[in-house]
Amino acid sequence: MSKSTGIHEHFKPEEAPFVDRVLDWMERVEQQHMTKETDFLDPRQIQIVQSLANRFPSVQVLTWGGYADAERQRMLLAPDYAYLTEEDVHITLLSVTSSDTKFADLQHGDFLGAILGLGMKRDKMGDLHIHEQGCHYIVAEETASFLDTHLRQVHRVQVFTEVLPITQLITSEEKVEELTISVASLRLDGVMSDAVRMSRAKILPWIKSGKCKVNWKVEENPSILLQPGDMLSLKGYGRFKLLDISGPTKSGRHRVTLGKYV
Repeated sequence: MSKSTGIHEHFKPEEAPFVDRVLDWMERVEQQHMTKETDFLDPRQIQIVQSLANRFPSVQVLTWGGYADAERQRMLLAPDYAYLTEEDVHITLLSVTSSDTKFADLQHGDFLGAILGLGMKRDKMGDLHIHEQGCHYIVAEETASFLDTHLRQVHRVQVFTEVLPITQLITSEEKVEELTISVASLRLDGVMSDAVRMSRAKILPWIKSGKCKVNWKVEENPSILLQPGDMLSLKGYGRFKLLDISGPTKSGRHRVTLGKYV
């Protein structure tokens, strides 16, 4: 019986192409005794790879994004007898600085957009960190030279670039703004509509068209119930983490505390 038999029923239909790709990677590693390095994957994709790896005991997986708490990471798939270290993952650091005083006003979206505007795919980039000295992009090693040559401005601000070893990474803590809302239901549509200040009638088409994610997975069912720890995102409105739920009150409502990433 094939190791892929019945596997798709454990994933959403829209995840099927990625699942098939991962199964192909695993089979090639197992049969050809090769090593496969992925592009940067998001947490949901990493979960999928790790769950599928359980079906291939002769394949080992190494995950690394440049630092311990990296969200986006590359993965190495190799025969179980291979010796792998984080240094085998081809990632590097692109440092961006500027002498322009407007540089301090740039935000995450500006830095991300600058690279995407060069035609670079998002899966060639890991996390990025903005700090007092500038911005550190974690990028695929094979893209570093191109970016170092062509990235010359971010949101009309002239910048300087330098390729550095990943060991010189300066991380920055994500800023989280707490938001407390009162909701009639813990359904996805109820919480998200209050979080982004959009009526439930208007937010339903957004959710049903695949623009909402729960725990990095596209969620088109507006009626699923949320719980503390869930990561939520709505395209164009950013990300939220459900920090706490209290209630219900006498009126039947729940008080929900969200952390909004800013």
